[in-house]
Amino acid sequence: MIARFVGFQVMSLVREYRFSVREPSNEVREYTVTIANEAFVSHRARYQDGPDICLSRLNRELASNANHPDATEFAVTDLELADYHDRHRPKVTASYKVNREK
Repeated sequence: MIARFVGFQVMSLVREYRFSVREPSNEVREYTVTIANEAFVSHRARYQDGPDICLSRLNRELASNANHPDATEFAVTDLELADYHDRHRPKVTASYKVNREK
């Protein structure tokens, strides 16, 4: 299965990200995943990470629904944003800690 980001649109309350998913049978399905604009303004999400955050959400939906979720529209939650941020936070190395203490 291949998921492809096909674009986004800025709406009044959300940024809407569109994806096209192609099955091995060549069936193509379209999905939309949104992130609240407030998440970007409050720096809980970076604009350049929007597609990746939404693709992560879409992949979870596909995996938990045998690649055929009933819905085609999903919204990223605050918990998912926090989880994404934690997973992509730069790792602090031991040498960095030692140098910072000097």
